[in-house]
Amino acid sequence: MYVAVVPNRSSPPAVLLRESYRDGDSVKTRTLSNLTHWPADKLEALRRLLKGETSLSDPTQRFQIERSLPHGHIAAVLGMTRKLGLDRLLPGKPERLAKLALAMIVARVIEPAAKLATARQLSEDTAAHSLGAVLGLGDVDEDELYTALDWLGQAQPNIEAALAHKHLKNGCLVLYDLTSSYLEGRSCELARYGYSRDGQRDKPQIVFGLLCAADGCPVAVEVFEGNTADPTTLAAQIEKLRQRFQLNRVVLVGDRGMITAARIEADLRPAGLDWITALRAPDIRALAEDGGPLQLSLFDTRDMAEITAPDYPGERRVVCRNPALAIERARKREDLLLATERDLARIQAVVARATKPLRGRDKIGLRVGRVLGRRKMAKHIQLTIEETAFSFVRDKASIAREAALDGFYVVRTSVPKVELDSTATVLAYKSLAHVERAFRTIKTTELEVRPIHHRLAGRVRAHVFLCMLAYYVMWHMRQALAPLLFDDHERDAAAGARISPVAPAKVSVAARKKAASRRTVEGHPVHSFRTLLQDLATLARNVVHIGDAPPTVMLTRATHIQQAIFNKLGISVAV
Repeated sequence: MYVAVVPNRSSPPAVLLRESYRDGDSVKTRTLSNLTHWPADKLEALRRLLKGETSLSDPTQRFQIERSLPHGHIAAVLGMTRKLGLDRLLPGKPERLAKLALAMIVARVIEPAAKLATARQLSEDTAAHSLGAVLGLGDVDEDELYTALDWLGQAQPNIEAALAHKHLKNGCLVLYDLTSSYLEGRSCELARYGYSRDGQRDKPQIVFGLLCAADGCPVAVEVFEGNTADPTTLAAQIEKLRQRFQLNRVVLVGDRGMITAARIEADLRPAGLDWITALRAPDIRALAEDGGPLQLSLFDTRDMAEITAPDYPGERRVVCRNPALAIERARKREDLLLATERDLARIQAVVARATKPLRGRDKIGLRVGRVLGRRKMAKHIQLTIEETAFSFVRDKASIAREAALDGFYVVRTSVPKVELDSTATVLAYKSLAHVERAFRTIKTTELEVRPIHHRLAGRVRAHVFLCMLAYYVMWHMRQALAPLLFDDHERDAAAGARISPVAPAKVSVAARKKAASRRTVEGHPVHSFRTLLQDLATLARNVVHIGDAPPTVMLTRATHIQQAIFNKLGISVAV
């Protein structure tokens, strides 16, 4: 096909679209269309197209995508970071280190990785997303990230003070708990062997404590050597609250292994701080002894009662009994007893066998001790060990004494009842679950604080602080996006309908409907936080050429759910 111009005597020439074809040995032509009415630029474009040229007659209409990078999740996390003002808390000088620190916080939320992998994600040539381009980082190497990490660690005291000023005030509840995380290698300055909450007893570890506001928002974190006992970390937190955060009166909420009687007398009382914690099992048994203030018959018709104890002047005791917890403890104790009896029966068979039997009190005792120590059931087993015989029976009296207190726990506090009644006191202690949720998020695949490969103490502390800041951003995002996630977005309404603070928390009706239908009220699919970021990542940032103009940036159009996400976050797609 071709465009032909045919003279037309005194009239304007005719412009025809013709086609050549072969008819036997002859070449013939036929007219397909009259294009006389077409404008000149349109005719020229058609001529070029028929010649096989890809460019159009108008240079501004030439369009080419130079590069396309995932962008929506970057826009959401970076936008929330800036909305929270976290970027303004980072020291402005040097500017590149501030940008790198900000990039590491966002990258930790997007895709947790080692510093080398993060450097590749941010670099211009190997970028995995648009974060490096948005912040104008260019090429990034891991040494720069380590420098920025050290710089962030030095800024930690000022950043935490700003967060505390924003989220804490005098008279508020402050949640504090401790966890551990294992390390790779043996040369870390903080690495010690200790009680491993990760089940990695053969690896050295660190211990770190997290301070949170009453709603679970993280405020500060501190790293200790791996063999540090929980109660000994309390003094550092009190000093931080009093000196760095300038809080003269707060209520510190910690578990019974953290806020012990010794720490109360040595640290909390001298500092003038109130506390909420719980009693250990031996202390509860002492309260329930004959003539003691804890009368078990009180809980035949109730699940909570406040008692007074002369041994604890100036404190309140709120006794709670959770029937569901009682059933679970009884089940667990029975399972442990059965497993222990099976192991002891094997030893008994070895002692009684005819060939090569186990002999000697010491040898039998060593093997029995290993079995009892494995599940801590020695208190419920009566043993008879002789030179040539071994037998055991359950201690039914010991089991009955323990079973009588199944489901009981006692919350102790120094806060007067006029300021915090029994219900509020129990709920305050249960709010430590927020810190446990933070630990799960920071330590698992969400933010991957572990395993830690750093060696220098300051760098380890900065790494943990970086993960805490990433959780700070994630926590606020989850609060805003709860209606789109599997999270219970009407938790407060469910808590208001709660019959008793001792009873297990219930899921709201709206959350149950959302989980059953897998759809939100607006009809959007329900996401986990991670799959929501994956959905956002399909919104791309494209660098395009149009004609001879300089390259420009164009974003793909947001889907309905992507736009709903940005609306709930209160930020713009463009960053």
